[in-house]
Amino acid sequence: MAHRVTVLGAGSWGTALAIQLGRVGHDVQLWARDLQLVASMAELRMNRTYLPDVELPASVLPTASLEQALEASTCVVAAVPSHGARAVIRLASGFLPPGVPIVSAAKGLEPDTMLRMSQVIEEELGAASSVAVLSGPSFAVEVARELPTAVLVASAQPAVLKLVQDEFRSKYFRLYASDDVIGVELGGALKNVIAIAAGVVESLGLGCNALAGLITRGLAEMTRVACAVGGRPQTLAGLSGLGDLVLTCTGNRSRNRLVGVELGKGRSLDAILADMKMVAEGVQTTGAALALGKECGVELPIAWQMAEVMAGRVAPLVAVETLMLRRQRVEADTK
Repeated sequence: MAHRVTVLGAGSWGTALAIQLGRVGHDVQLWARDLQLVASMAELRMNRTYLPDVELPASVLPTASLEQALEASTCVVAAVPSHGARAVIRLASGFLPPGVPIVSAAKGLEPDTMLRMSQVIEEELGAASSVAVLSGPSFAVEVARELPTAVLVASAQPAVLKLVQDEFRSKYFRLYASDDVIGVELGGALKNVIAIAAGVVESLGLGCNALAGLITRGLAEMTRVACAVGGRPQTLAGLSGLGDLVLTCTGNRSRNRLVGVELGKGRSLDAILADMKMVAEGVQTTGAALALGKECGVELPIAWQMAEVMAGRVAPLVAVETLMLRRQRVEADTK
């Protein structure tokens, strides 16, 4: 069944999802606030800024008008970076058709509130809104190029889960389902912090042993936090936890890993971010993760050291040495 789908946010991931939805037969409105970007996409039929060389299907219509984008929409995908999500959802709220499902595709925590994106959406639209979360190991360009990808959709509402699974899938895009919204969102957000550390390890030439240890202990750190606020450990062992963590820590297309690589070279965070067109969610999520860990009494040693490195207070190699010299413990220690 064809739907009229609105994608809010025309960065690389929002554009890739719009392309995917257009290819499977839906009428897609791709919204961006940048008028020049919208005009360029409409003229060139591609997003040259964020996803060059991939053509937009004829059924994808770029627009800068929220009213036009949301008119008669039967499903909305929110792909705006976490720090700007609330403002866009608030603006969109006046044009949203009643009861339309909202699929959050951003992987981050709101910096000041520590809220997950589904919580931000529910605060702005009301607790009765139909919200799902899309996460998992998925570089945008690979989805756009029709390379096999498996992701996870989570919702407390079975009808919304079925809708997203049925209407987003294709022969190269497979969706698994979960009702653990907390675990899925925190896995997607916290892995970005660990990816920054992975970039540091690689940049310093510390070897595969160090990277494997970091990924494994990073997963333990993510799991402790997620379980402390109601997530399930098996969720963190799945696509939205371990799967996304491995991809983001090892893949050359990872923006968060790139930040770590550049930090390892001694560059300042401000200089690194000034050279990046796309958002590295882990930068802002690090502070929110530390605040969340403090609130629920969970220690986050990797996130803490990355915060110190990004602030310029600790040299990257010193941060790694500090982690190595921490008190040795039982591996299954949950504190």
